[in-house]
Amino acid sequence: MVCAALLAAACSSRQGGQSPKVPVSVARVEQRSVPYQIGATGTVEPMRTVEVTTQVSGSLLRVHFAEGDEVGVGQLLFEIDPRPYQATLQQAEATLLRDLTQAQNAAREAERYRVLATNNTVTQEDYEAKQATAEALLATVRADSAAAAVARLNVEYATIRAPIGGRTGRLQLHEGNVVRASGTSLVTINQLRPILVRFSVPAAQIPDLRRRAGHTLPAFARASRDGAVPAEGILSFMDNEVDTTTGTVLLKARFPNRDGALWPGEFVEVTLILDVQNDAVVVPAQAVMTGQQGTYIFVITAEGTAEQRPVTVTRTVDSVAVLADKIPPGTLVVTDGQLRLTADARVEIRGGPKTEPAQQ
Repeated sequence: MVCAALLAAACSSRQGGQSPKVPVSVARVEQRSVPYQIGATGTVEPMRTVEVTTQVSGSLLRVHFAEGDEVGVGQLLFEIDPRPYQATLQQAEATLLRDLTQAQNAAREAERYRVLATNNTVTQEDYEAKQATAEALLATVRADSAAAAVARLNVEYATIRAPIGGRTGRLQLHEGNVVRASGTSLVTINQLRPILVRFSVPAAQIPDLRRRAGHTLPAFARASRDGAVPAEGILSFMDNEVDTTTGTVLLKARFPNRDGALWPGEFVEVTLILDVQNDAVVVPAQAVMTGQQGTYIFVITAEGTAEQRPVTVTRTVDSVAVLADKIPPGTLVVTDGQLRLTADARVEIRGGPKTEPAQQ
C-alpha cells in the first residue's frame, strides 16, 4: 500500500509539472531601406577592342612595348623598315616637281598663243593645241600629287601607333619578322577603363526597366574569386529585342574599373538596383516557415512563449525576407528551432539577442 501511494504521488507530480523549454535562436524584426533588384550572371567585356594591323609590308625593325603593357593613345608601338617607302616618296616628289615645271611652262605658252590668236598672228587651232597640252600637263601634276600623297602616307604607316589606350595582349610577330599588308594582327589592345559587363534578364523585367528609362540605375558586379569586392557602375545599354531562344533581353553596365578588378572574359555576379523601398519590414529568411495555411513566423511574447503568426512575404533580398505585415521593429522572431515549437510553447533563447523581448 505504501509503494502504491508513492507511485501515485510521483505520477501526479509529473502531470502537474510544466513542459520543458524549447531551445531556439532568435533575431529582431528590422525596419530599413531595401532595394528592388535584379540578379544575373554576367560576362566582362572591354569597352573597345582593337586588333593592331599593318597597312604596309616590310621588315619589323622595333617593338616599343612589352607584352601586357598599358599603352596610351598615340603611343609608338612598332616600326617597319621605312626606307623603301621613303625612296618611293622621293621619286614621287621628283616626278611631281618635273611635271609641275612642265605644266607651268605649258600654261605660259598657251597664254602667249591666246594673245597671238587674238591678233591673228597664229591660228585658233594652234592656240587650242597649246591650251590642250597645258591642261593635260596640269592633270598629270594632279596625278603626281596624289601619288606623292600615297607615298607619304606609306612612310607614315611604317610607324604604327596605338589607336586606343588600354592593355596589350600577346605579340603575334616579333622584331626581325617580315610583316605583310594583309590584315595580319600584330597585337590586340583592350580598353579596361572603363569596362563593360554584359548580362541578360528575363523579358518579364522589361516593363520595370522601361518605366525607369532615363534614370541612372546602379549596378554592382562581383567576381567569383575569393575576397573580391563588388564594383559599382551604372546601366548603360538595353537591347532592342528579346532573344527568342532564351526569352531574355541583353543589358550592359559600365564600370569605371579604376583598380582593374574586372577582367575581360571573366564571369561575375551582377546586381541591378531598380528602386529602393524605404522603411521595409524585414526578418531573416530562415525565420519564415511554410505550412498548409501559408507562410508564418514564430514570435517570442513577453511571457517567453512562442506565438505562431501568419505573414505575407513580398520578396526575398539576399538573406532577408520583406514582409507586407506591420510587425513592430525589435520584435523577437525564431530563426532556428521552429520544428520543435508548438503554440504557446515556452522557449529558451540560446542564440541571438539576449535582451528583453519587445512588448506586443
